Amino acid sequence: MAIPVDSFYLDPDVEGTLQQKVQRLVAEGILSGRFRPGEKLPSSRKLAQHLGISRITVTNAYTELLADDYLNSRGRSGYFVSDTAPVPSSFEPPPKPDRGGIDWSRAIGQRFSSPGWPVRPSNWKDYPYPFIYGQADPRLFSHQTWRQCALQALGQRDFSVLTADYYEQDDERLLEYIQRHILPRRGIAARKDQILITLGAQNALWMTAQILLTQRRVAAMENPAYPGLREILSQTRCRTVAVDVDAYGLPPADLPEDTDVVFATVSHHCPTNVTMPLGRRKELLRLAEQRGFVIVEDEYEFELSFMGAPSPSLKSMDRSGSVIHIGSFSKSLFPGLRLGYIVAADEFIQEARGLRGLVLRHPPGHIQRTVAYFLSLGHYDAQINRMRQAYGRRRAVMAEAIAREGLHIAEDAGTGGSSFWMIAPEGVDTEILATRLDARGVVIEPGRGFFGPDHGPSRHYRLAYSSIHEDRIPDGIALIADEIRSFGPTEPA
Repeated sequence: MAIPVDSFYLDPDVEGTLQQKVQRLVAEGILSGRFRPGEKLPSSRKLAQHLGISRITVTNAYTELLADDYLNSRGRSGYFVSDTAPVPSSFEPPPKPDRGGIDWSRAIGQRFSSPGWPVRPSNWKDYPYPFIYGQADPRLFSHQTWRQCALQALGQRDFSVLTADYYEQDDERLLEYIQRHILPRRGIAARKDQILITLGAQNALWMTAQILLTQRRVAAMENPAYPGLREILSQTRCRTVAVDVDAYGLPPADLPEDTDVVFATVSHHCPTNVTMPLGRRKELLRLAEQRGFVIVEDEYEFELSFMGAPSPSLKSMDRSGSVIHIGSFSKSLFPGLRLGYIVAADEFIQEARGLRGLVLRHPPGHIQRTVAYFLSLGHYDAQINRMRQAYGRRRAVMAEAIAREGLHIAEDAGTGGSSFWMIAPEGVDTEILATRLDARGVVIEPGRGFFGPDHGPSRHYRLAYSSIHEDRIPDGIALIADEIRSFGPTEPA
């Protein structure tokens, strides 16, 4: 690898002769680790032209560095960083200045760093019992078919997709498939210009909140709920009302009269997985039309229904244009994909398209076209079928192990999803439980993060089966039960 000539710059304030300055530039590059053993330096002619000095000065500097074993020479190939050059020093970063500089506590106008949710180890794959949500099992995904679709998108015929700027538009082939195949399964009919591609559901929720909410508006969300949504709403500075869910999801009757926007996961509530029944959905839509609020429907694991056909989406029943529908391929394909979509009225999509253009222009064209091929060639349906079968088996194994070990599901187990929402006996703080289980190779998700900041210690926890093989589920559940018993005498859940 050649070191770019632009890496060298002569500082006029540095003392010494020109030759010494060149020697210092090379030596400091090696000692700092920027120049690695085996990398080729610019020729003496190129470096001299770049620095505006004589070639003999550079040659003499290289000769001195050669003698000090910083460089070696390979015949007519030029000069290279020596394999035995001095090793870069290991040092601590300089301490913060005692005075002067930027006071970042005052300079930062808004804060976006999260308080630490989700609590899970970064190396969760190394754990034998990872009961964590939202992670894919690579054994269920066909890498070969994805690779073929990616190569097809990189082909000469589609090269313009990779190189062109869509501005505020999206891949026509992907939009058409979503319009003609994905949405009809949810009962939704929409034009292509009523669909906007996003970088996953998180990006869609953020754009929706930015467009709809101000400091004077009221947003209602479920409690418990997806923690990322709570963080998104806090950035809008709107008034947020948390509505407690029951065994049927969000109760429409509990919504405040002055609600402007409702965020709901009706297919499978996050995190309990309960499904909102048809009657309650109709009531929610009736109230939206009567009071004039907007419903943001986060289509949470729609495809993963194991007990009967999925219920129709809210958007499919919407007659007043009150519903904004958010879908994602991150759970059905893999989370690293970060691709989803919004379906909404023309007026909203126009603003969302404009906001997306300001922030990120559009999702990468190559990714959009690859997903379009993956969908249109039937690989997506095959993937969903594999996941349903595997998750169905894992769900059955986990339900049996939970019952055998005397653990308790917090709500009705629902009709699908990829996790169970659990509750521990009185006296068990699941954050402490998670810490203890970590030492035994078990990863669970404590429930506290799903509730508001004032909730305090929680007995709830989530056990997901998307990233753990069914053979390991019984032993993992047994370890959880054993650790709960170690808390001593407790009241039943």
